[in-house]
Amino acid sequence: MSIVPRAPQGRPGAPKRRSDGPAVVALGGGHGLAVVLRAVQEYAGSVTAVVSVADDGGSSGRLRRELDVVPPGDLRKCLVALAAPGNVWSAAFEHRFGGTELAGHALGNLVLVGLIETLGDVGLALDEAGRVLGAGGRVRPATVDHVVLRAQIEGAGPGSESAPVEGQVAVMQHRGRIRRLELVPADARAHPDAISAIASADQVVLAPGSLFTSLLPVLVVPEIRDAITATGGQVVQVSNLEPQVPETEGLDAVDHLRAVLEHGARVDVLLAPTDGRLRADVAAVRAAGVRPAAAPMADPSGHGHDPARLARALADLLES
Repeated sequence: MSIVPRAPQGRPGAPKRRSDGPAVVALGGGHGLAVVLRAVQEYAGSVTAVVSVADDGGSSGRLRRELDVVPPGDLRKCLVALAAPGNVWSAAFEHRFGGTELAGHALGNLVLVGLIETLGDVGLALDEAGRVLGAGGRVRPATVDHVVLRAQIEGAGPGSESAPVEGQVAVMQHRGRIRRLELVPADARAHPDAISAIASADQVVLAPGSLFTSLLPVLVVPEIRDAITATGGQVVQVSNLEPQVPETEGLDAVDHLRAVLEHGARVDVLLAPTDGRLRADVAAVRAAGVRPAAAPMADPSGHGHDPARLARALADLLES
C-alpha cells in the first residue's frame, strides 16, 4: 500500500477512498481526536471520526439538557480539524459568545444543533456542516442513544470504598482511581456508519487524550467494541505524552493500554512517544499481547502531539 499526500477533497458525505491510500478510522474525543484527524489526513485515502457523545459539561452540556440533543462540542472539534485550510467557517465554528444569554456557546455548537433539528438526522447534519467546512472526511457520533458516563472510582464511597460516579464532568474531576467505566444504558446502539467504517478500515486509531472520559466511552459501546474485534484493519492505540491530572495521574503508557484491554477492546500496536513522560515498557507491552512501537510525537511545547510527526509514525506502521 502506497502512502501519499492527501489529494484535494470532494464531497464529505461519504468516505472518499483513493485506490492508493488507506481507509483510516479514528476514535475518541476532544483535542486528542482532533490532532489525530489532522495527522491521518496527511496519508489516508478516507478518514472517519467516531466521536464520544457522553459530554455533559460547558456549552455541550447546556444544549444537551435544554434541547435534548446530542452534545455537539466534540463533533464540532472534529469537523474543524478536518476543515479545508483557510476555510473561514473553521474559525467561525470555534467562535464563543460572551456577555449575553449565549455566553460560553461556540457558534459551531449552535449551528450543529440547528442542523440536527432542521434535518432530523445527526449524520445528515454532520455531512452538511462538513460540506460548508470543506471537510476532508466524515464525522459520526459513537452512539445514536443519549448516554450517561458511569465510573467505579476508589474513594467515592464511604471511607475509601469504591462507588459509582455518574456524569463526564464528575468522573473527570474526581481524584480517586478509576477502576471501571460503562455507559448508561449499557446496550447503547452504535451509529451504523461508524460500524461500517470500522469494518472496512485499513487502520483504526485509538486517539490519545482523556482515557476514561473520551476514549473508553467510545470503546465500551458494544457494537463498536465488536466491530473493532472483527475488523481486518490494524488497531493502533496512540499513547498520551503525559498524565492528565487528576484523571490518569500515576498511570503510565502500559496502564493506559491495560485499561483499554480490560474493557474488552482490541489493540494490535501501542504507539508510545520517545519524547514524552509516558514511556512504555516493551516487555510489559508484549506480555499483554500487543506489539510495541515508539516514535517522536511531541510538538515544540512538549505537551501536545505534533500532527506531522504523528502522521509519519502512523503511516510507517502500515508499511511495517
